[in-house]
Amino acid sequence: MHRSEELRYLILAAQREGNRMLAQALKPLAVTPSQAEVLSLLRTRQPLSLNGLGDLLVCESGSSPSRLVDRLVAAGLITRAVDDADRRHIKLSLTPEGARIADEIATIENELHAAIDAVSAGHNMDEVTGLLWALVGDLPAGRALSRRKHG
Repeated sequence: MHRSEELRYLILAAQREGNRMLAQALKPLAVTPSQAEVLSLLRTRQPLSLNGLGDLLVCESGSSPSRLVDRLVAAGLITRAVDDADRRHIKLSLTPEGARIADEIATIENELHAAIDAVSAGHNMDEVTGLLWALVGDLPAGRALSRRKHG
């Protein structure tokens, strides 16, 4: 197996396993990892426009998060409101139940991050993240992540 192929499949395997673990932990909250990403972003950056949310999402980078938002509105976790400054824009915010779920998601994510920290102890994380940024930095998901990191 070529090293680049091995790296590609290791990244895919890590992403799938991480997503599987996250999905399992989120199951009692009845939200998916993609929905959790939306709720987490709103928890720290609300209100957001639909476009603003789309610019920050990694799970849906490069596409409109409309259907994802529709499901969360239907579930009573976020609200849509017309922006007073520009009636063409809709502002998205957490409902009280959405805020409660988002707080639980933050706890779950912190536990997942602690598990990743434990596994990565002793490895040079600057080199690992540097390599990954080199791979995705100029791509839509990488740009979305960069906006989240620096904005």
